[in-house]
Amino acid sequence: MIGWGWFYLSTILDDYSRYIIAWKLCTTMKAADVTDTLDLALDASGCDQAMVVHKPRLLSDNGSSYVAADLADYLDDKGMDHVRGAPHHPQTQGKIERWHQTMKNRVLLENYFLPGDLERQIGAFVDHYNNHRYHESLANLTPADVYHGRSAKILKMREEIKTQTIRKRRLQNQAAAA
Repeated sequence: MIGWGWFYLSTILDDYSRYIIAWKLCTTMKAADVTDTLDLALDASGCDQAMVVHKPRLLSDNGSSYVAADLADYLDDKGMDHVRGAPHHPQTQGKIERWHQTMKNRVLLENYFLPGDLERQIGAFVDHYNNHRYHESLANLTPADVYHGRSAKILKMREEIKTQTIRKRRLQNQAAAA
């Protein structure tokens, strides 16, 4: 950021739905930044209050903030497992890596002079990504549709519309041929 230095984006992505649960713009990438973002995600998802059979686990790379003892203590306190990808193998974190690439391609097209400007732009893109951008790998649903459990209803409604459209076109074609 011009005149402010480097900023780092800490993001928590739901692996199943690709929904961005929480994010935080940080001036460092220390374990405290990761735990702050995890707190935001646990609060937003309700996992910190719900009794679940399987606690969420953290999948990360081997950056210094992720191998820190402070983070390990935090995860132990929360009862969460931590899985780290193989060194020099970013494909393990493919979904979050793809998210960062997509976000950078959109957000970094402009220059930002204040951290708040960058945060607003990232927030707007997260909203677009979660709620308006269809994903081919999610059956052309948004991450929010999958994350909030609306996918079956939407896909059923689409199938009904398709069936009605085919029926209507068939009748129109038969009427035109007669």
